[in-house]
This record gives sequence, C-alpha cells and structure tokens, in this order.
Amino acid sequence: MTATRQAIEAVFREEHGLVLAGLIRYTGDFQLAEDALQDACVAALASWETSIPRNPAAWLTTAARRKAIDRVRRDRNLDSKYEAIGYMGSTALEPDEQVEVVEDDRLRLIFTCCHPAIGQEASVALTLRTVGGLSTPEIARAFLVSEATMAQRLVRVKRKIKTAGIPYRVPEPDELADRLPAVLAVIYLVFNEGYAASAGETHLRTPLTDEAIRLGTILDHLLPDQPEVIGLVSLMELHDARAATRVDAHGVPVLLPDQDRTKWDHDRIEAAVNRLDRAVALNSPGSYQIQAAIAALHAKAPDAEATDWPQIADLYRSLERFTDSKVVRLNHAVAVAMTGDRSGALAMIHAIDGLAGYPYLHAARAALLRDESRIDEAREAYEQAIGLTSGEPERVFLERKLEELGRQ
Repeated sequence: MTATRQAIEAVFREEHGLVLAGLIRYTGDFQLAEDALQDACVAALASWETSIPRNPAAWLTTAARRKAIDRVRRDRNLDSKYEAIGYMGSTALEPDEQVEVVEDDRLRLIFTCCHPAIGQEASVALTLRTVGGLSTPEIARAFLVSEATMAQRLVRVKRKIKTAGIPYRVPEPDELADRLPAVLAVIYLVFNEGYAASAGETHLRTPLTDEAIRLGTILDHLLPDQPEVIGLVSLMELHDARAATRVDAHGVPVLLPDQDRTKWDHDRIEAAVNRLDRAVALNSPGSYQIQAAIAALHAKAPDAEATDWPQIADLYRSLERFTDSKVVRLNHAVAVAMTGDRSGALAMIHAIDGLAGYPYLHAARAALLRDESRIDEAREAYEQAIGLTSGEPERVFLERKLEELGRQ
C-alpha cells in the first residue's frame, strides 16, 4: 500500500465522523454528503502523491464541499438544490483552505439519526456508518445480519430522513428524553467497535473509543443528572482504563485474568467509580449503570482470584431484567462458570438461541469444555469460533488456544 493511500485511509478512519457530519450540515443530504466525501478521497489519491497537506481533514472537507456543488450542478433542479445547501454562486473554497469546524456537528448528527420517526435499530446502524465510519459489513456483523440486509436498511433510513425533512439539530430540552435510549445505544456501539474491532488487523480502534467517550461526556453536560448517561460514561471509562494491557506486543487480545493490573489507569478507575456512585445516588437503576457496576468489580479486584464472581453473576441476572440481549445471557453464563458451576454454565449457553454465528459463544463454550476435560468437543468449538472470526487478532488468539489444547 502506498504512503498516499495509507494517509487517506488514516484520515478517513480517524476524521470520518467529523468531516461527514460537517458535510451533512452543509448539504442537508446524507447521500450527497457521503458521495461527495468519496469523490474527495478519490481526488486526494492523485493530489497527495506529491505532498500531503498539513491538515488532511480540512482538505477533504473543502474538497468534498466542492464535489457536492459539482454534483448539484448536474441535477436538473439546480436552483432549488443550490438554495437548499446555501450556495450563493461561488466555488472559491480551495482544497487546502481551513474550514470552520462546528464542535457539536457529530452530536447534531447523532440526534438526527435518532429521531423518533426512525426505528432504534436503524438509528444505531446509520450513526455507526456516519459518525463511527464503520463499513456496512462491520455494522452487519454487529447486528448479526447479512451485509445485503444492512445495506438495504441504510438506504431506506437515509431516504426517510430526506423525504421526511427531519431537521439536523440537537433537540430542545423537552424532546431529549425520548431520544436518549437510542443515542446511548449508538454511543456504546461506537465504543464497542473501538474496544474490540469486529474485523480487520487491529483489535483496538482508539479513535472510536475516544470519540464515544467524548460524545458521552458532551451528553452528560447537555443532560445533567441523567443516571444512564452518567452510567454509560462511567462504563466506558472503566473499560478504557485497561486499554494499555488488553493486547500483547503483537496486538493479540489478552484475557482479563492475564492482564497486568499494575499498568491499569487506577486514577481513572477511581474517578469512574465515583461517577458511578453519583448515578446510583439518583435512585433510577438502568442497564448501563449495572454494566458499569460489573466493570467496577473487575477493576477494583486486586487480582483475578479476588474477583467477586457471585456478585457479578447476580448483577448479570439483574441486567437481564432490563434487556433481552442474548450476549448478556452469554456473559451471565460465563460469570456462573467462574463461580465454579461450569456444567450449569454450559447448560445456559446451550439454551441460548440465535447466536450460532457469534464466535464468542463458541469460544466461551470451548473454554468451559476444555476445563471439563472434554477435549474433542472443545477442539470442535474452537474451530467453529475461528471459522466465524473476522478480526485477525482474535483469530490468532483462538488458534493459540487450539494449539494449547492439542498439547493437553
């Protein structure tokens, strides 16, 4: 891969949400903004061969604005479209000219995607695509659906936003509460993709985790004393405080019990726990607060053996009352196994329907079967997990486990 292409991909990965959010505000059209940004990336491939600009994101933004105008010019409804994007008859913006960045563009974009007229699942998918910069295949894997199905959903929701004239803005205070569950789901899914990338050669995508925490913090200021907002920020901070130990020198995942706890950011953990205490004091429990409480028990344990697994299992049982997530049921089963009841945990995993394509289910089952000395079954489960894994670091990790199994 050339240095130019690497530079463009790095900018697209790290700045995609900011650039696209500004373009959508400028054009008022999701599809036009995406197409114009794609055109700008193609132009950058040629232009950056000789010199990469000092501010690549600003270059892409201004170039994409000009590409958007070019596309509008080709439309038969020229005058009305120009008026829609505020074009006043000039294309004087140069590609290397600094473009003003509006700080809350991404927050506006999230709330636009999470409008009540749009279903929550579609809202999450669209925001992952626009703000998080995830590809359609990555989003499809996150939702456990086919790529074609997800592509159709994204097309439909963008069309709906355009035809319904859904405004591109942060709602008024009395409208915020109705939008909050979808917005929190979006932010957490963006964080999760950065925390454990669903595909590719890198397990951690730090720009995504940083962006999710930034957006969560903005929400906390925008909606003070909302316990689930506070809980989500606490949850993300607790997980991110362990980032330095979550992969080895080769980028391969390291399981929680094997992480070097002396390298965790304990000041950040303490601050996140204090934040969670503030949420709990508001006496309105919710799923993000419970998940943060689980993360806090892991973070505060001095070593893996001291982890309070019975309490974690109880918390997962409580969490199941707030969500019907199959992944939560899987995590509950793992917690039960860690209390010593491996046979009960295997029965719980066997009872989960709809996760046959989820590699972590097979990996968890393989580990339990291994501990029960059911080696042939464990080997088969690891092979299933490897076959379903899209991320290279996870595949290497699982292959190592399979090799260890062969030595038993």
